[in-house]
Amino acid sequence: MEGLIVVGVLVALVLVTVGMGVRIVPQGSKHIVQRLGKFHATLTPGLNIIVPYIDSVAARVTTKDIVLDIPSQEVITEDNAVIIANAVAYINIVAPEKAIYGIENYTIAIQTLVQTSLRSIIGELKLDEALSSRDRIKARLKETISDDIADWGIILKTVEIQDINPSPTMQKAMEEQAAAERQRRATVTRAEGEKQAAILEADGRLEASKRDAQAQVVLADASREAIERVTLAIGDKEMPVMYLLGERYVMAMEQMAKSPNAKMVVIPADLPQAIKGIINR
Repeated sequence: MEGLIVVGVLVALVLVTVGMGVRIVPQGSKHIVQRLGKFHATLTPGLNIIVPYIDSVAARVTTKDIVLDIPSQEVITEDNAVIIANAVAYINIVAPEKAIYGIENYTIAIQTLVQTSLRSIIGELKLDEALSSRDRIKARLKETISDDIADWGIILKTVEIQDINPSPTMQKAMEEQAAAERQRRATVTRAEGEKQAAILEADGRLEASKRDAQAQVVLADASREAIERVTLAIGDKEMPVMYLLGERYVMAMEQMAKSPNAKMVVIPADLPQAIKGIINR
């Protein structure tokens, strides 16, 4: 009976020992093996054998691309504008032993490094440049971080700027500035329109005055020519002149009589005498 117990214990010990010595690493992962507390080897995907009780798996590291979300932060630009920016970084661990032994927590380290570099890069740009230069910021950010994390056995696949927007206070100030600028342009446009209208109106009055003056000159010339022709035709005879004056007088009386506002017709007291004089002549 005691022999069976011993055999059972030995079999169990062998099974445990074999189990401790055989390690199966899944695809997409690597295991860090320590021997008596010191780094010994990196196990690749598949079946691996280690020395039981001496070797131990200290860490399991993924070899897949890791997505790190960089928290939002307030950044001050060169012209003292406050903007809020965040990013996302894609990394890959190519040397697991360096990532485990080279840095305490590579995730927090990379996030902090990206935030610090982002503040530094945007701090050298003006507000308009920062809002419109995502590719430029991305390129500089990748260049800055890649060399630093290479010592940890990590490569930066890419880094993307997710959001880069003015802070709520800054955005409100920008909206007020834009509204003021639109109001200013509207005022200038309205004033310019009123100016052009006044100029056109003045030009119209000037042109009308010139035309009136020209018309008066033409009428004066016509009257002068008419008088000269009448004078030339009549000579020193008074009868035609009196006749013409009478005819004009009668026509004027007719026009006055046809007017709807006419209440009476005024006839000069010497009209009979004038007519009698014309007849006697």
